[in-house]
Amino acid sequence: MSTSAATPSSPSRTRYAIVGLGSRAQMFVRALASTHADHAELVAFCDVNRTRMEVHNRAVREFGQAPVPTYRPEDFVAMLERERVDAVIVTTIDRTHDEYIVAALHAGCDVVTEKPMTTDAERCRRILAAQAETGRTVTVTFNYRYNPVHARVREVLAGGAIGEVGSVHFEWLLDTRHGADYFRRWHRDKANSGGLMVHKATHHFDLVNWWIASSPEVVFGFGKLFFYGSGNGTARGLARPYGRAHAAGSASGDPFALDMAGSPTLKALYLDAEHEDGYHRDQNVFGDGITIEDDMTVAVRYRSGATMSYHLTAYSPWEGYHVAFNGSEGRLELDVVENSFVDAGTAGTAPGEALHGVAAAPEHSSTLTLRRHWEKPVELDLPDATGEGHGGGDARMLAEIFGGERTADPLGRASTHRDGALSLLTGLAANRSFETGLPVAVDDILSL
Repeated sequence: MSTSAATPSSPSRTRYAIVGLGSRAQMFVRALASTHADHAELVAFCDVNRTRMEVHNRAVREFGQAPVPTYRPEDFVAMLERERVDAVIVTTIDRTHDEYIVAALHAGCDVVTEKPMTTDAERCRRILAAQAETGRTVTVTFNYRYNPVHARVREVLAGGAIGEVGSVHFEWLLDTRHGADYFRRWHRDKANSGGLMVHKATHHFDLVNWWIASSPEVVFGFGKLFFYGSGNGTARGLARPYGRAHAAGSASGDPFALDMAGSPTLKALYLDAEHEDGYHRDQNVFGDGITIEDDMTVAVRYRSGATMSYHLTAYSPWEGYHVAFNGSEGRLELDVVENSFVDAGTAGTAPGEALHGVAAAPEHSSTLTLRRHWEKPVELDLPDATGEGHGGGDARMLAEIFGGERTADPLGRASTHRDGALSLLTGLAANRSFETGLPVAVDDILSL
């Protein structure tokens, strides 16, 4: 435990601790130490790596706040009591989410957790049981629900513009910068992340559950490692003989090699912190040890009777998504371009703010088209969310979580433990279908 003194407490503010101080924690540190400090108070950090915690404490100081005490994972429960924590924010590696969520709930704390809520059915059952036993709140941070473009889709569908939804087609393309990044990091091991069907597609599956107000019933899919990995790299002449990019001569000129030293954030959080835990953030995407898929096709039947065809590609030359809803009275189509191409000269830079709607306006576009039977197509008005994190979703979500009194939301964007579990079902069933080659009833995975 560190000896840093916490900021004096205010009885009107909720006291938050953050466990897991990687790059994703930055958003929450900024919200608690600056944007929403009137209602929320940051009181402690917990991580396996002290260097990373100090990086975030430097940010806390820059916001004019006193640095917060830092704790090791073995002292997590003691931290909750000592710092009188009201709520815990969980941004650790995915496979450890359940450990901290369950411990926090049993200590009498509410929880805010990054998606995915967890990585498998057994861990999910533990969370659901702890929540039921304690009655505490679990909020899953599905920021895509707060993207105003996605909210517009929800409004149009709920308003009956295309009648009853019969089917959905959802294609998501991750480019060779963002997509490649999952194969450099701990996510490349399915035991850590559940694969992209859980870590990444959980976002998308939650959106569909929310958009059509239903939940999955049966899932069938095919998944493969088609582009990344040592065998594919060798077969296509893309392989380079380095384990990690930093200080490796053979990584020079490789557009898939991540330059951590060139990014102040990655250097501080990861390169300068390696001596503590040995974690390499810049592993070779064509190296050994990759157990997740990069090309996945899934078919889903929902309890409403609707069906979905879903495809995720993690090696696309551009980034974005196409979603089409076929209804009894017409069709609604959403097309989003997040990044039109990847320049080989900058592919090895940190993905950072070029993702999810933060790119410059010419590189980002969204269109929503309504095609009703017997009528000319209409391009519907959309709010401009370029320049905001995740299309404006981050700021709106943080304001709801940390901004004081919650107001009634007709769109129902707040996500609970149940939404977190429902979002997992499609991905977990898809993973099982990949293994067995058979359709999977989600009730055989987890009954809710």
